[in-house]
Amino acid sequence: MTFQVKIAQGLKAVSAAAWDACALNTGSGDDDPFNPFVSYAFLSALEDSGCVGPKAGWAPVHVLVEDESENLLGAAPCYVKSHSQGEYVFDHSWADAYERAGGHYYPKLQVSVPFTPVTGPRLLVPSGPQADTIKAHLIAGLRALRDQIGASSIHATFLQQDDLEAFTSHDFLRRDDQQFHWLNEGYANFEEFLSALASRKRKAIKRERRDALANGITVEWVIGPEISEAHWDAFFAFYMDTGSRKWGRPYLNRQFFSLIGERMAERVLLIMAKREGRYIAGAINFIGDKRLYGRNWGCIEDHPFLHFEVCYYQAIEFAIARRLDRVEAGAQGEHKLARGYRPVITSSAHDIADPSLRRAVKAYLDQERAYVSEAAEELAEAAPFRHREDD
Repeated sequence: MTFQVKIAQGLKAVSAAAWDACALNTGSGDDDPFNPFVSYAFLSALEDSGCVGPKAGWAPVHVLVEDESENLLGAAPCYVKSHSQGEYVFDHSWADAYERAGGHYYPKLQVSVPFTPVTGPRLLVPSGPQADTIKAHLIAGLRALRDQIGASSIHATFLQQDDLEAFTSHDFLRRDDQQFHWLNEGYANFEEFLSALASRKRKAIKRERRDALANGITVEWVIGPEISEAHWDAFFAFYMDTGSRKWGRPYLNRQFFSLIGERMAERVLLIMAKREGRYIAGAINFIGDKRLYGRNWGCIEDHPFLHFEVCYYQAIEFAIARRLDRVEAGAQGEHKLARGYRPVITSSAHDIADPSLRRAVKAYLDQERAYVSEAAEELAEAAPFRHREDD
């Protein structure tokens, strides 16, 4: 078979069926068979809404591998970046050091899902005997593109294990970080989950849930075709208010939410809080085949513990009801530990063109990985689950 590598400057150059045939058939082992963020529907909504594009500093340059008949065999969602915003794997210090030394860190290539710190496939290749070969061609295509545009580096972030192994086997540098996920141990309901926790933690969570709803607040799940433009209007107001206070300029615009409502509503869960007849807070989640992915939250009224209720406890209840294996609640947040979420290592891979910068980054990452591993072990020991001496 003959392989050819192409660059698509946007998903309009690729058919949805061909993309999804690659993107949604890569799961193996513990991976989610359906990762909503690499679907054509999600990525095209980012592009079509203008959240992603040259003006946003995320210019699409998706790398494709085709056979001699131009059938798509594999793809890598890739972007030319002119900054380091919206990635959640922070390399600002690398950029600053390189610029001070006289180099040009930007542009760089980012193999990722924009604004989405969720582990998933990045080398979108269906399982099969040719998978490793196709992945090797994708990686070679990324390096050729880097050389062609004069980029300093390639950054593949939030990698599932098989893609991490593919990148590191081609001399990419590994970087580890940490998130907090809730793991479903086959619980029948929320009370059964609570029974797995130490008594003091159970009481704290019950008190938080009670206080969160103390002011006449009710919470509802809105899924799929039930989501109306009025729901999106309310949620977008929450998102803009909270996002503007947290990081200045939220990444997603109003059109994006309408587009995902049109294109993948069956994979969307809005958890909305209401008081005195109007919505006051909400969180958007995406539904995989095995996992629930919590993404954005916002509110227009502050109430004690409402964030925990809407983002964490309601997500756990939904996952139990749907028999999902895991809730991924986004980046950072050691406060999630006390709510029954556990530390999980996330990984990325980096290819630096300049040998001097590569050596410096490698030395830094070697130390950082050891620290992340030790911190995860310590946090796991501090998890609120019952030990034999409890109760």
